[in-house]
Amino acid sequence: MHRVALAVTDGMLHYELSVALEVFGSDLSHVVDPWYDFALCGPAPVRVDRFRLEPDHGLEGLARADTVLVPGWADTDREPPADLVEAVRAAHAAGARVASLCTGAFVLGAAGLLDGRRATTHWAHTGELARRYPAATVDPDVLYVDNGDVLTSAGKAAAMDLCLHLVRLDHGSADANKIARRLVVPPHRDGGQAQFIATPVPEPGGGHPLGELFPWVLQRLDQPLTVEDLARRAGLSSRHLARHFKHLTGTTPLQWLHTQRIRRAQELLETTDATVDAVAGAAGMGTATTLRRHFQRTVGVPPDTYRRTFRP
Repeated sequence: MHRVALAVTDGMLHYELSVALEVFGSDLSHVVDPWYDFALCGPAPVRVDRFRLEPDHGLEGLARADTVLVPGWADTDREPPADLVEAVRAAHAAGARVASLCTGAFVLGAAGLLDGRRATTHWAHTGELARRYPAATVDPDVLYVDNGDVLTSAGKAAAMDLCLHLVRLDHGSADANKIARRLVVPPHRDGGQAQFIATPVPEPGGGHPLGELFPWVLQRLDQPLTVEDLARRAGLSSRHLARHFKHLTGTTPLQWLHTQRIRRAQELLETTDATVDAVAGAAGMGTATTLRRHFQRTVGVPPDTYRRTFRP
């Protein structure tokens, strides 16, 4: 089982801590099997706001994990605890994938893990992160950054996005979507989306102009939809449609539609034996050649390689 360790110490933000506990600390083996082997690692009983946590292991337990999660750090005006920084550095040196949620990036920065890498944190703290760790390239405009073995997220809801991204990397899109449905959150928001997303994607029937459009599109991904088709369905001009999309998703209608087609192709490659031609048709990509080109560019590997990863 993949071992996930959550680093805990006094002064951490309870929301980001709770997100990590909800996703990785819950027993979800009835949804995805095998699930993660999870442990809390901290120096002693710790205080998180008004809550008291009893770690399962000391901070040295981080070095035995496959993935280490570092929640948000409340007091960014001072350096994080030296024992936490050293334990995170040692875990990464031992081969762990290390991910920070929100201002947990300051712990990674202090450990030297952001040097020469792109990183992000809550938009209100990106300036300070860049000032304190100038060897890092801090991007204030994204939800999360994936460097492979070092990942960082923006604040609050972006912590959930990064956690689900990790599940997607480990178990595939289909299983990540199952977890997202259980948590009643959007199944996927790309890391490159802007942090300033004012509202979540609206639920059907909520009275928003796009509330009925999203499910309508997802049921018709096999069809050659255009931005004009989406605007007509929503009863908006293409210009107003683009404005609503930017406000809700941080991207354009065309890019959002392209992302949904790629996600549908991923699910079909993971869960069916359909040919790449058939997957291309069902995802609205037309031909296997077109799917391969866009899939390689977006996911980083060809469809056949991706399928072998999840359907050996």
